[in-house]
Amino acid sequence: MTREASAQRYHDRTRQTPESFRTSDFQLDLENKPHPYKIYEKLRSVSLSSTIRPPQIPTLRAITGNGQPSSMLSSPDRETITQLCYFATGITKTIQRGGHSIPFRAAACTGALYHVELYVICGPLPGLDAGVYHFDPRTLSLDLLRTGDFRGVCGPTAPFVMVPTTVWWRNAWKYRARTYRHAFWDSGTILANLLAVAHALELPAHVETGFVDEQIAELLGIDIDDEAPIALVPIGAPKDAQAVTKPPALEPIDPETRSDLPVEYELIREAYTASMLPDTAAVRTWRTNSTSLSNGDAVSPGTRHQIDLTPVGDERAVKTPLHWTIRRRGSCREYVRDSLSFSKISTILDRSIRDVPLDVGDSGPLRFSDPYLIINDVQTVQNGAYQYHPETGSLERLRAGTFRSEAAHLALDQQLAADAALCLFFLADLDAVTGCLGDRGYRVAQLEAAITAGRLYLGTYAHRDLGGTGLTFYDDEITAFFSPRAKGQTPMFLWTLGRPA
Repeated sequence: MTREASAQRYHDRTRQTPESFRTSDFQLDLENKPHPYKIYEKLRSVSLSSTIRPPQIPTLRAITGNGQPSSMLSSPDRETITQLCYFATGITKTIQRGGHSIPFRAAACTGALYHVELYVICGPLPGLDAGVYHFDPRTLSLDLLRTGDFRGVCGPTAPFVMVPTTVWWRNAWKYRARTYRHAFWDSGTILANLLAVAHALELPAHVETGFVDEQIAELLGIDIDDEAPIALVPIGAPKDAQAVTKPPALEPIDPETRSDLPVEYELIREAYTASMLPDTAAVRTWRTNSTSLSNGDAVSPGTRHQIDLTPVGDERAVKTPLHWTIRRRGSCREYVRDSLSFSKISTILDRSIRDVPLDVGDSGPLRFSDPYLIINDVQTVQNGAYQYHPETGSLERLRAGTFRSEAAHLALDQQLAADAALCLFFLADLDAVTGCLGDRGYRVAQLEAAITAGRLYLGTYAHRDLGGTGLTFYDDEITAFFSPRAKGQTPMFLWTLGRPA
């Protein structure tokens, strides 16, 4: 791992500034737009359940899961796999626009380019043989890549493991080198859905960010220069899953797929390979190092005006079922300026910004970043800039004022941020994160913020009268706006919430 190919170098070189945005002459090559699906030509497929049993648990309960539900479903089956795949990356609705049918997926994705693929590695399950599979959302089926039980390659002992990957070119076609950031943003929203559905099904689940990258890529039959694994998600009680001390021998596979004509961005490849872990010993060492970074490294509450959140309890919270929320979820494209209930906003923040079940860091909400807000119009709360402290459930006002125009500017001069009731920014101290976790810490910080944003999507769309969306941004301008409190931090994700027009 060299400083020439570090996470900091990547982040610095992909910062957006008003000048870089204004002077860019980049244009989309519509003749070379990537196909939105990975289609295998000569593999056997396994149809999933013809009917999808929707998870009925209320959304606001589902998103609060910490990976360890009180009771556990001991025998997941093919129907379980169907539910998880469909509500994570399935096609949930089709919209007619301009004479064309546009399919929308279960989770938000930058540019609706859907570059995240989903794989399943399982032992024998009722209705599904042990194997390595790829989920095809077009046909609600699994493509069989390998026959046999290969869970031992992944390390964790669970009935099955789900693996999101990113197809670089599918997103880089529009977003170029910033796609490395988007790999974690868009995997994060999918993982938020996956964790919520697992919790609704009473299945323990957590996100493994430490793994041997090339070994997982080899198992899936992918080339990391084209498509790379982002995380492992072991799901289910480990009682039926036996640990494998030595991974089975892997026969190389190179399945034929319908390919595009990709343009390579070297900065993406450098950033990913610089943060790879070469073997299981390196994974163990890396996780051990993570204990030196905890919430203590986050920006502590100051002495300025504090406002306690007023979330409602489960008995008064909206009871919108998780499946309905996922199907309804969109990305709001226009807000009407309207004042929102502080209690409702409090409830969304309280339920969404909680412990993300990761394999690194101490327990607690947002171990690797801090949330800041611009509040434009929330009842009983003075407009201004705030820091949210999830450990105390309070907002700290950094400065009062009306900052709608500033919010729009920070969000790449997009009117959506000005019209939103609030904008929420996740900022991380990359020096501290990479100092403990190396370049792979950049992945973790991005992914934790994105999973939390995915929960915000679900918490927001559980309310029929609210909408939200993530936006891109000017990096350094955000740091400057929230300084001196945010000095040394840089934005990972920007989320907006308001009343849809």
